[in-house]
This record gives sequence, C-alpha cells and structure tokens, in this order.
Amino acid sequence: MELIKLINALPGAVAQGLIWGIMAIGVYITYRILDVADLTVDGSIATGGAVAAVMITSGWDAGVSLAAAFLAGMLAGLATGVFHTRMGIPAILSGILTQLGLYSINLRILGNKANMAISVNKFHLIVSSRNARQLSLENPILVLVIATVLLIAVMYWFFGTEYGCSLRATGANPNMARAQGINTTSGIVVGLMLSNGIVALSGALLSQYQGFADVGMGRGAIVIGLAAVIIGEVVLGKVFHNFALKLMTVTIGAILYYLVIQVVLWLGLNTNDLKLLTALVVGVFLAIPYWRSKLGSRMARKEGPHA
Repeated sequence: MELIKLINALPGAVAQGLIWGIMAIGVYITYRILDVADLTVDGSIATGGAVAAVMITSGWDAGVSLAAAFLAGMLAGLATGVFHTRMGIPAILSGILTQLGLYSINLRILGNKANMAISVNKFHLIVSSRNARQLSLENPILVLVIATVLLIAVMYWFFGTEYGCSLRATGANPNMARAQGINTTSGIVVGLMLSNGIVALSGALLSQYQGFADVGMGRGAIVIGLAAVIIGEVVLGKVFHNFALKLMTVTIGAILYYLVIQVVLWLGLNTNDLKLLTALVVGVFLAIPYWRSKLGSRMARKEGPHA
C-alpha cells in the first residue's frame, strides 16, 4: 500500500522537477555563465506567479500570462542589474535588495492578499497537478517536456549568436571581454534580465500547476535552483559537454532532486525538516567536486614515486 502511494506521487514529483528545472536554467545563466551571485530569484519567481494569477483571473489567456510574467521577471532583473552596475552595489546585495522590494510589489500585484486561487475548474490552465497521472495531451509532464526542449533550443541558439557569445565571454573573463570591446556592464544587466525572466516564467507555470499563487512561494528557490545545477553537473557533467546538453543536465538535476525528496517523504521524514534536508543535499553535492579533486591529488601523489 505504501509503495503504491509512492508510485502515485512520482508523476507529480517529475512535473514539479520540470517546472523547477526551468527555473534552474535561469539560475544557471547567472551562476555559471555570468558568474554572478544573484538572489533575486526568491522574489522574481513569486512575481511571475502573481502576475499569471492576476491575469488569468482577470480573463486573460494563460499563454499570454506566461509572456507577461516573463516581462515582469525581466524588470526585476533590470532592477538588480542597475543596483549592481550603476550604483556599485555588490551583486549578492543587489539581489537581496530587489528580492526585499519584490515582496511588497508582489503583495500589491495580488491585491494586498497573501495568495490567490486559480482553480482548473474555473480557468483554462496550461498545466495542472490534477492531470499529472492522466494519459492525455493535458498531462503536465508532456507539456513541460515540450516547453523545456523549446527553451533549451532558444537558449542554445541565443548563446551561439555573437551577442550571446559576448555574454559568455563576460562571465568567463570580464577583463579580456572589455579588451575586445565588449560592454560588460550592459551584458551583466541583460543576463540578469534574461535569467529572472525565465525564473518568473517558471513561477507562472508553478502557480498554474499548484492552483494558486502565493507571496511566499519563492522562499528558498535559489537553493533549489543551485541544487538542480550542482546535482546535474555532478551526475552528468562529465558525460554532457555540449551547451544544450549542459542545460538539460540542469533540468535532470531538478527532477532527481524532487524524486529524492519524494522518496524521503515517503520514508517518513517530517515535512518540517524539509528545508534542513534541502540544505544537506545541496551541501553534499557542492562538496563532491572538492572531494573528487582531493582524492585525485592524493592518488597522484601516491602514484608519483612509482612513475
């Protein structure tokens, strides 16, 4: 009986992993490509959810609400970018300032309410948790897989363009990029806008999937995003070297994360300890590359005298 409960919960875990995988792609842009520590994520994902909920309840199409959420997220990224590049505030503090301000903005968007329901019974939603176990075209897993593939394809194309390569150069070596005539300041701002636009897009999908938007729905999002990036790199980083495949590892990392969480909850973990478990999982996977390098250096030292 307990095993059946776990099996029934797995489709929902995969669907959530795909949604958070989209968010993690946004985190990957700042964390890996731009090499910027951006904490705006916790606020911008809630902004995307709030914008989508308000537009859908106001009669707008769910697809249009996704586009509006993406634009709202880009504005959040713009604010962080301006704080960082035009005011000289460190990136991590810029993200915290924007995140703090977004809490009040998100409340205003939701009409000064902490949450807003968008039931699939009343509105046509793109994804819904109610359809997670259905074998139909409305299954959120199918929709989210298609959305993820399209997003990765667009990101692969964009970062292959001349401007996209300049953004990658900005993160890899800003001094060399400036020497080549690249405007690294505007590049960082654009990267932050793109990242938070994708994060807000995932927030809009999440609010539809769970049937409500909440002002605190993004709390701890950056940790989940980092978990997805690190787990994907640790598990598949040495196998996937193509840029598109690297983005795919991020999504796979998010799915693995939610599957692990689901199994642990099935084993009887108190839900109050979920944040502690998340911190431990992220900490372990962050440490694995360091442990590997230490182990490799020790083995090299042992083999050295015999060479």
